[in-house]
Amino acid sequence: MAKVLMKGNEAVGKAAIEAGCRYFFGYPITPQSEVPEYLSDELPKVGGTFVQAESEVAAINMVYGAAAAGARVLTSSSSPGIALKQEGIGYISNAGLPAVIINMMRGGPGLGTIQPGQADYNMAVKGGSNGDYHNVVLAPASVQEAVDMVMEAFDIADIYGLPVIVLADGLIGQMMEPVEFNYVPRPGIPEKTWALTGKGKGERHNIKNLVIDPDDCEAWNHEHFEVYEKVEANEQAWEEYLLDDAEFAFVSYGTASRVVRTAIGYLRAEGFKVGMLRPKTLWPFPQKAFDKWNDKIKKYLDVEMSMGQMVQDVAYACNDKSKVVFHGRTGGNVPTVDEVVAFGREVMGGDK
Repeated sequence: MAKVLMKGNEAVGKAAIEAGCRYFFGYPITPQSEVPEYLSDELPKVGGTFVQAESEVAAINMVYGAAAAGARVLTSSSSPGIALKQEGIGYISNAGLPAVIINMMRGGPGLGTIQPGQADYNMAVKGGSNGDYHNVVLAPASVQEAVDMVMEAFDIADIYGLPVIVLADGLIGQMMEPVEFNYVPRPGIPEKTWALTGKGKGERHNIKNLVIDPDDCEAWNHEHFEVYEKVEANEQAWEEYLLDDAEFAFVSYGTASRVVRTAIGYLRAEGFKVGMLRPKTLWPFPQKAFDKWNDKIKKYLDVEMSMGQMVQDVAYACNDKSKVVFHGRTGGNVPTVDEVVAFGREVMGGDK
């Protein structure tokens, strides 16, 4: 398929349709409102259903219902809207249902700003609802990657029976880049024999949320964690950039990683042996990548558009918190190339 120039929000909407999504339930909020706007026009053209719910809480519970019926279903929002959806996301996770959730992050806390941010990392990766659970979290750094990850998210959700969050910042949703759409389903996507069929012949009631007996609830949690172990084994994804001779490595994701990539060019020109390890999955965090490079990397330079929410995971992955140094901007500010270059020089000093 030929490349087309599209805004990020509209591109992820088209990606969802290409991946077979036929149901969207959501609510407008800057900077992701073009996602529902696009789908309100395009979903009916393919026989799909678009509903602007009365609230984010209503929207996520509609997602729960559609997922229980076996549909490929999507919701999207931005930071405070995703916060409102957390109870429903927890219910969907507990029920073992596939769904895709897009978060085009903005500054926070609270309503925050409408500029891009990355301060929803903990909410997405550590779980914003109650209980022991994980969501798969994918982190695109371009519009094309957002398209690819939305398509992949539906497959991952169906294979493992989990919600998948595509965690991008508002800048990726608002920028325009050339993209192409080439959805090829993963092999081994299981038939949804568990899906509710409604009244009449063949009715099934096998979606549950309330487990009263503590031993039954514990067993239910252990079943979920067996699935999570498979996800951790199979779904870790990352990019290695100029690491072959590197002695230092930036760790960054999303828009911040694009700034870091440019800064690395300047630092390399000055003789610094530096590259980047970019997580594409935030959960599961790419532990395998750190295992590969830990012995040769002197310091990891974590750059985020937050107050350092990923630092703990980087420190755990490299098994040495003294190797991790942090630079961040927040409140809707994006780090500049100049400040990342200055940060790199300060950390690396005379080591070239």
